[in-house]
Amino acid sequence: MKKLLILLFVASVAKAQEWKPVPGKISTPWAEQLNPASTLAEYPRPQFVRDSWKNLNGLWNYALTARNAGAPTAWQGKILVPFAIESSLSGVGKTVGKDQVLWYQQTFELPAGAKARKTLLHFGAVDWKADVYVNGQLAGTHTGGFDPFSFDITPLLKKGKKQELTVKVWDPTDEGPQPRGKQVRKPEGIWYTPVTGIWQTVWLETVPGTYLSSVRQTPDIDAKTLTLSSIVVNPAQDDKVVFSAWKGAEKVAEVEAAPGATAVLNIADPHLWSPSDPFLYDLKMSIVRKGKAVDEVQGYFAMRKISLGKDAQGIQRMLLNNKFLFQYGPLDQGWWPDGLYTAPTDEALKFDVEKTKAMGFNMIRKHIKVEPARWYHHCDKLGVLVWQDMPSGDLGNRWEQRPGIVGRQTDQKRSPESEKHYREEWDRIMHVLHNVPSIVVWVPFNEAWGQFKTKEITEWTMKNDPSRLVNSASGGNFVHTGHIIDLHNYPDPVMPDPEIYGKTDQAIVLGEFGGLGLPVDGHVWQQKDNWGYQTFKTAQELFARYSVYMNKLEDLIKMGLSAAVYTQTTDVEVETNGLMTYDRKVFKNPVESFSKVHEKLYQAGLVTMP
Repeated sequence: MKKLLILLFVASVAKAQEWKPVPGKISTPWAEQLNPASTLAEYPRPQFVRDSWKNLNGLWNYALTARNAGAPTAWQGKILVPFAIESSLSGVGKTVGKDQVLWYQQTFELPAGAKARKTLLHFGAVDWKADVYVNGQLAGTHTGGFDPFSFDITPLLKKGKKQELTVKVWDPTDEGPQPRGKQVRKPEGIWYTPVTGIWQTVWLETVPGTYLSSVRQTPDIDAKTLTLSSIVVNPAQDDKVVFSAWKGAEKVAEVEAAPGATAVLNIADPHLWSPSDPFLYDLKMSIVRKGKAVDEVQGYFAMRKISLGKDAQGIQRMLLNNKFLFQYGPLDQGWWPDGLYTAPTDEALKFDVEKTKAMGFNMIRKHIKVEPARWYHHCDKLGVLVWQDMPSGDLGNRWEQRPGIVGRQTDQKRSPESEKHYREEWDRIMHVLHNVPSIVVWVPFNEAWGQFKTKEITEWTMKNDPSRLVNSASGGNFVHTGHIIDLHNYPDPVMPDPEIYGKTDQAIVLGEFGGLGLPVDGHVWQQKDNWGYQTFKTAQELFARYSVYMNKLEDLIKMGLSAAVYTQTTDVEVETNGLMTYDRKVFKNPVESFSKVHEKLYQAGLVTMP
C-alpha cells in the first residue's frame, strides 16, 4: 500500500510539472488547490448515479490546425481538460476562431469489468461542434455548446488495455448562427472572452446490455404524486422498471411499470421542498428481469410546485407550493477569471451558491449560460430557486416606443440554420434539466438578443414543460404570452405599469436592475477602463445606495411585484458591478449586511391571498 501511494504521488508530481496556469490575470483561491491528476473528480451527474464510471479529465495532447487542413501531424503541447483553451487553467491560453479547429488526444484504459458490458463515453459540454473518434473511428458528432451528450463506443474498442480518444472541435464564436451566450471575439463591456472546446467533465460509464438511458420525473404536490417515464435501451419482453422513493432509510413508495410506460409514485403527506426547507427524497430506479436487478441507478427528487395565483387585490403573483413567495436573487453569469466557463473545483462551484444564500437571496437567475449538473445539485441541496436562461445567439436589437413601458423590441428574422440550432439546443437543455427541482422558470429570450417568433417559441416552451413558469422575454419584446411580464431597468428598481399589466394573467417581475459598480484594486481583470452601470468610490457609498433600492423594492412588492433580479453575483472581466470581486476574494460589503437588508423584502411579500 505504501509503495502504491508513493507511485501515485510521483505520478501526480509529474503531471503537475507538465502543466501550469497561464500567468497575467487574477485567479481564484481554488486555482492553487487544483491537481491536474485529479481534476473535477466528483461524479458529474448527481441525479442519475451508477458506480461503474471513470473520469477522463486531466492532461491531454492538443493541436490547432487550419479548418480544412486535416488531422495534425504532431501535437503542440498539453491542455488540462475540461478547461477551455482560452482560459488560464487550460495551461494554454490561446484564441482559436472560425478559421481553425482544435484537436484533443488522450489514451485511456477501460474500467474494471468493462469487457462484459457496454461502454458509454460522456461529455458534459463541448463548445461548439465536436467530432469524436475512438481508435481512429468516428463515434459521433454533436453540435451545441451547452448540453451533455454521449456515445456508445463499445463497437469501436480494441483488444488490449490502451484505447485512443480524439476530439475535433470547431467553434465560430460570434461569427456563427449558434447559441453562444456572452462570448465574443473582441471582449468589452458586458461581452466576454471566447470559450472553445471541452469545458465540462469527460467520463466513461459501463452499463449492462439492457440499461436505463434516462428517467423523466414530474412532481404534483396537489395530487401527492411523482410521475415518471423511462427510456430503456434493449429491453426484454418481461422486463419491469421499478421505482422507489425514500426518506433516509424509510421506503415511502414503490411502483413498477413496463419499460417506456408511465409510472406514478404516490407520496403520502409529502415533505415539500422550499428555500427554507430544501428537503430531497432519494429515488432508486432499477430494471428487474425474472426477479433480479439488471441495472440500478440512484437519484433524488423533490415535491414542489411553481404556479400563478391572484392575491386579494386581483394581482397575479408567483406562487411556490401554492403560497406567494417573493423571489429575489442575483444575475449569475457563471464566469471565472481562471477557468472562464469552468469553475476550478467543485468547492468553487458550490461557493457561489452558498454565498448567494448566505446573503439572503432565495433565487438565482442563471444568465444565458447552462451550468454543469453539479451546480444545479448544489442549488437543490441548499435551497435556491433558479431561473434558467437559454443562451443567446444571432443577436440583434431594434427598438420602438410603446406607452407604459421603457421600450419594445421587435422580433428579428433568423435564418433557417440559426432557428434550427436554437430550437434543437433549447429542447435538449429543457429535457436534460427537467428533473432539477430548483429550476422554477424557463427564460427563452433575453433583451431581444436574437429574439424571434416570440409567441410561437413561448407556447412551445410552455407545452414542452407545463410544470414550470415561462418568462418569454426577460427585458425584451413584451407579448401577452407566457406567465410573466419582465422589465429591465438600470440602475433604479421599477416595475411594469400595474395599471396596464397588474390586472392581467401575467405576473410582474423586474428581471434586471442595479449594476452598482466598485472596482477593488488588486482584484480587477484589468487596471483601466473597468465598467459598471453606476460606479462608486467606497463600499459604504455603494451599500447606502443599495439600501435605498431595497426600500423601493419593498414598495413595489406591495404594488404587485413578484420577483426581482439584481445585477450581479460577481464582477466579470471588465464589469465591476458584482456583489463580490471576480476572483471571489473580496465581498464588497459584509455578507451579513446584505442578509439583514433583504429581510424586509420577504416581510413585504406576506400579502393577503384569497
